[in-house]
Amino acid sequence: MNTIVCLVGMCGSGKSVVGEELVHQNYAYLRFGQIVMDTIKEQGLEVCEANEKKIRDGLRQKHGMAAFALLNLPKLDLLIEKSNVVADGLYSWAEYKVLKEHFGSRMKVVAVIAPPELRYARLEARTNVDAKMINRPMTREMAIKRDYSEIEISDKGGPIAMADYNILNIANVEELKKQINKMVEWLNKGY
Repeated sequence: MNTIVCLVGMCGSGKSVVGEELVHQNYAYLRFGQIVMDTIKEQGLEVCEANEKKIRDGLRQKHGMAAFALLNLPKLDLLIEKSNVVADGLYSWAEYKVLKEHFGSRMKVVAVIAPPELRYARLEARTNVDAKMINRPMTREMAIKRDYSEIEISDKGGPIAMADYNILNIANVEELKKQINKMVEWLNKGY
């Protein structure tokens, strides 16, 4: 039976690196927030925090706090039929509950954790924006504002607290990959 691994963590924690590594291990990939980026492109808007927030908030006003889980469920259902799936960017407690009810024990939540100052330094050090706008630079001030919004408005603390597995990402990419391999071994044991 295939598994869906939902990644949760604050910006700059290393979720994307974990997701990429799982893709290299033949997991199908879905990014929750890609809906926001696709909508921004469709509407011809500039990619910036203000427009992202506007789209995120609009989707949540229309569909509730579980918006991203609900909107991505059909894609996740198709992907999990064929392989294990990594779903990057679980946000709210409402999303967690919808997905847990839908997938049950097939869903595992992995929290990628790093201290705020380390995350802010990583975000400020980013120089390139990739095609899907996943890894973008962010000033310390922008990151702090986003952290507060994700905790206070998006209710991100619940999924982090309920994670089935935690990865503490405080070293380099090689160390993170070792931790990812340990997590995959844990998953393969059927926990």
